Amino acid sequence: MARKIEKFSTTLGRILKARGMQSRLSEYRIFSQWERTMGQGIARHARPISLRGSKLILVVDSPAWMQQLSLMKPEIRQKLNAGLGRESVREITLRLGEVAAPDREEPLEERSRATLTSEERERIEQSIHAIGDDETREMLRSLIETDLRSKKRPDAGKTRK
Repeated sequence: MARKIEKFSTTLGRILKARGMQSRLSEYRIFSQWERTMGQGIARHARPISLRGSKLILVVDSPAWMQQLSLMKPEIRQKLNAGLGRESVREITLRLGEVAAPDREEPLEERSRATLTSEERERIEQSIHAIGDDETREMLRSLIETDLRSKKRPDAGKTRK
């Protein structure tokens, strides 16, 4: 009898859910897919800083954008939850603060060797610290690091012809 092959992401999701870490995976996905999900316009002025339970906290760079995004909360929730495939975000809190803009002017060869910030490394460690098996934890760390680095390249997310 032939065995059905499933996507790695499906298998990984099942493992993390069984270990009670599905919310950490959702947090990682919100952070890593923010610009793609919300668009460059919003991403230039707001960034996620925390997901605790179903409450997402965003830092926003100006009172004008804070007002605009407060009116867009239902749309933001809908887009994020659609991207996650389930209702992970139920509440959004906005805080005024500094939003670091992604650097789009960096040469291709520099981005292909992109390094991770200490904040990104800390988020990865928080996401994987509860995995007891050393080999699984290291494999997941490497996978997340590679994914984050690839998103720093200008051709990330584009299909090759």
